[in-house]
Amino acid sequence: MKNVPFASLLREAVDQPGIISSAYSLFHNYSIGNQLLAWSQMQARGIPLSPIGTFKKWSDLGRRVKKGEKAIQLVMPVTIARKDEQGEQTGEVFQLFTLKNNWFALSQTEGELCPQNELKTPEWDKGRALSALGITEGVFDLLNGNVQGYAQGNTITINPVAIYPHKTRFHELAHVVLGHTKECSMTDSEATPRDVREVEAESVAYIMCSMLQLPGLHESRGYIQSWLQGSDINDKMAQRIFSAANKIMEAGQNEHE
Repeated sequence: MKNVPFASLLREAVDQPGIISSAYSLFHNYSIGNQLLAWSQMQARGIPLSPIGTFKKWSDLGRRVKKGEKAIQLVMPVTIARKDEQGEQTGEVFQLFTLKNNWFALSQTEGELCPQNELKTPEWDKGRALSALGITEGVFDLLNGNVQGYAQGNTITINPVAIYPHKTRFHELAHVVLGHTKECSMTDSEATPRDVREVEAESVAYIMCSMLQLPGLHESRGYIQSWLQGSDINDKMAQRIFSAANKIMEAGQNEHE
């Protein structure tokens, strides 16, 4: 996708603790990539971090956008009718993703204060996520206590004495969701990362722990950065990471929240 700095957004989020959790608590109804995109624009323009909404959304809530305020850009799908060589519509459609200037922060509006329940952060349930993703959690059967967990096929296994079992679970879920386990069996040790797949999986774990405000972020950052020595996360990798984290987060949320 052109003009969307996914890689730089991810690098900034990993380098600066608190960005993802702040963005998620305010913008959890949007994709993770859009959460960070909104955060970065507000930071760059000196806009206080606050929830965002469209012109109509704020109007429905009894607020109005202040005169002269510049809209925030988010990535949105656009449906396009396919045409033949003669320029006639074929009846088929396809989607492209593009930046749209449709959103304004709470601080860019004026009027009555919004109800506090607008800021509620959804919870995440392990059982619901496993079921939705079609993944099972098996019994740890390795003798090596340094191995925090591993993934094979559609099964993940977490060491019962893992330092951060939640972080390891997100990491292993990411291996499955990202398709790593279709290529080969993965065994993870906190001390010996060897493949770029570990960067993707641990970046997903970092995002999940950040959004849900769970411990292990310091260790996760170090793990990611140790893998990135001499290399970097490109936009394609960042898009895969955001997509996988989105899928895992949505799978574990209560659909009624």
